Amino acid sequence: MGRRRRGEELAQAILRAAAEELRESGYAGMTMDRVAARAGTNKNAIYRRWPHRAALGVAAYRHLSDAAMPNPDTGTLRGDALEMLRLANETWSSPHGAVLRGLLAAAADDPELLTLMRERSGADTMDRAWIGMLERAAARGEAPAAAVRHRVATVPMMLLRAEYAMRGVPSVPDEVLVEIVDDVFLPLVRGHG
Repeated sequence: MGRRRRGEELAQAILRAAAEELRESGYAGMTMDRVAARAGTNKNAIYRRWPHRAALGVAAYRHLSDAAMPNPDTGTLRGDALEMLRLANETWSSPHGAVLRGLLAAAADDPELLTLMRERSGADTMDRAWIGMLERAAARGEAPAAAVRHRVATVPMMLLRAEYAMRGVPSVPDEVLVEIVDDVFLPLVRGHG
């Protein structure tokens, strides 16, 4: 009999197992039974931490998101912003993006899941990365300090999501990413001077 894992160690093992299930089977195929078997624990141990499948699904997606969060530092705001958008565009059309699309599709029929995703999606991690990028640009003297604001930082990703919604496909041409940065984001940042 293996030693008993407790607390944080067991929680991490469950999250890793759930993240692997999400990657392999999507949210639709992720069951508490399969996660428990993969984590080498029982369903009660999972339900004590995550009261339902939706809560575990969102937590597992965050686990994937945090591990995959890029933090480019190219030395210029334009370079960083383009790199972030390009990575986001690649991610959205990757298996990781497929997991998110599966969660979003399930959320359409599950109000509780939708609420959890709004509250706990990887968005805050993404926002911190963009704010960090603006802070570095301000420290280099490349952007005014007044531009280091949440609303300014979130504009490029909002525009990228709008492109996906309008096109109905999880990928946009690179020239659109360049336009988002050059025609909207950089003028917006500089306008705060």
